[in-house]
Amino acid sequence: MTPSQPCQPPSPDESGQPGRRRFLQAAVTLPAAGSIVLGSGVTPGHAATASRSGRFDRDSPRFALAVLPDTQYLFDADSADPEPLRATFRYLVNQRAEANVAFMTHLGDITEHGTRDEIDLAADTFELIDGRIPYSVLAGNHDIASGDDQRGDSPYLDAFGPQRFASAPTFGGSSPDGYNSYHLLHAAGRTWLILALDWRTSATGLRWAQGVLDAHPALPVVLTTHDLVWADEDGVAQLSDNGRRLWDSFVRRNDQIFLALGGHYWPPGRTVLKNDADNDVHLHITNYQDRYYGGAGMIRLYHFDLVRNVVDVETFSPWFLARDAGDRSPLAAETVELTGDVDRFSMDIDFDQRFQGFAPVIPPKPRPASAVMPRGTVAYWRFDASGASMPAAGAPVPDGTVVRDLSGNGNDLTVGRLHSSGPQALIFSTDHHPGQPAHASLRFDGGQKPDRGAILTTGPHAPLNSEKFLHGYTIETFIRLPDPFEGNHAWMGILSWQGRNGDIGKTTGWSPLEPTCSLNLSPERFLQFVVYPERQDADPTSWSHALPVGRWTHVAVVNDGRRTVVYVDGSKIARNPAQRSTGIATLGKPFVLGATQFDEKFGQGFYGWMGDTRIVARSLSPRQFMAPSD
Repeated sequence: MTPSQPCQPPSPDESGQPGRRRFLQAAVTLPAAGSIVLGSGVTPGHAATASRSGRFDRDSPRFALAVLPDTQYLFDADSADPEPLRATFRYLVNQRAEANVAFMTHLGDITEHGTRDEIDLAADTFELIDGRIPYSVLAGNHDIASGDDQRGDSPYLDAFGPQRFASAPTFGGSSPDGYNSYHLLHAAGRTWLILALDWRTSATGLRWAQGVLDAHPALPVVLTTHDLVWADEDGVAQLSDNGRRLWDSFVRRNDQIFLALGGHYWPPGRTVLKNDADNDVHLHITNYQDRYYGGAGMIRLYHFDLVRNVVDVETFSPWFLARDAGDRSPLAAETVELTGDVDRFSMDIDFDQRFQGFAPVIPPKPRPASAVMPRGTVAYWRFDASGASMPAAGAPVPDGTVVRDLSGNGNDLTVGRLHSSGPQALIFSTDHHPGQPAHASLRFDGGQKPDRGAILTTGPHAPLNSEKFLHGYTIETFIRLPDPFEGNHAWMGILSWQGRNGDIGKTTGWSPLEPTCSLNLSPERFLQFVVYPERQDADPTSWSHALPVGRWTHVAVVNDGRRTVVYVDGSKIARNPAQRSTGIATLGKPFVLGATQFDEKFGQGFYGWMGDTRIVARSLSPRQFMAPSD
């Protein structure tokens, strides 16, 4: 924005402010300009080679969108200095794999006057990322002489028109005038559409843009343009005149647009508006040309995390970041990273829910038992019609109900209740983990004072009772803890083998009266897996973090014949013992779902839901789990 384009502070609207969450930006030391060894055919000015660029992982649930605002003061006639932008491009190329940078978008005002000399210098600078990182650009008011996107030819169009991007794998096309374009980005299991609109998109340009969205009706859209919102000194953004025109005629009518980014004005700011579908649209202004050294090639990274359903945002200058701290000038030191609430923040977005209106999630169909029984499966139980004759959803499961072992090894389970527990101690449910093979579960209502619960046990002669697992094992189950997690459920059992470890000569444990193998939950909701190995007089015990309530969790205990590792939701937990652990010291007594004995007596039972449970007599990798993990 030039001094002739002043802003008036708007009234703050706190209802439009998204939640704020801090996170740390990990600084990565960059090579100084010219310190990278160049391959043949690369000009000396191009200080990043393809061999250093790393690979973008399109399958990862986490990726970054790089946003580059107004760089006009770095391309300003004879005072131009493109080195800060070169440093930014070197950073993106070198750190592409580390940050999983999927794409970069420029928000306009690449240059100060839009002259051919300025444009040519900028175009040459952008060659640093050509073929290395896909990107989009758009014209700001300083890049062209005047008018809207029907203005005709310009030096900008000659250098940054559609011909520049024709071979880019993400390029989807441009409007006939060449000033508007879109890219299709494949990341985190989705296709995303990046829509780059001219500084003044005409009615003709907006009809083209609407055609792009109509041709891709199921894709989430990030809209980028130059003049969208402006902000007061508190960072509260509101629509500019041009932004209001775009909002009313285009953005609010297209639910696909969930994030809209602009530059042009300063200071930076953000807000959230409701579209016609009553869904949130995040609108941000990003511009640092008023800061030291014309913004110093400041870059903003939007880190999309589809596991946590959050977008973490950070803003920093790679040019300053690459310097040793002691070599930074005072102004460089205070500008290297921006940490205000409009520069470093988090946006909570439930992506599946937000995109439900145009891209509804189709739940996976149940998988047949034959599809989830790898080599070495010794027992597999599920609670749908393939495994047992169950009552209607919400009805009690009667005592004596048999749940078949679908592996065919004869380890069937029989339902029973503990103590004087009533019918509600075990209920059939269609609730299930989204990655679970069967779409059914059992709801256990165990508890203390008085002890109550339900159990499923193998018969007295089931092969699993005496299985030693000397070559390793993988034990998996799905559980969901109620929310709220009410009552006292300390040390409730999830699964176990009956029998006292002292009866088989084990001496190292907390008590000789506890069973030889059990999976339990501590008072803090930490998983505890304790096993007495067949080959060692030991009791190696794994501990997890506190399990969440109100959502399904996949648990896997993996032993390779030497040591045991516990995984929660496909992630290895921290507290796995290094102690050697070979086999399980079973005593020929039943295996149990839903409780753990002490001195061969049951107390309380499990409290929560339990889904498919599988035991394999070898170690499996996370990719082989019933809920596969990347």
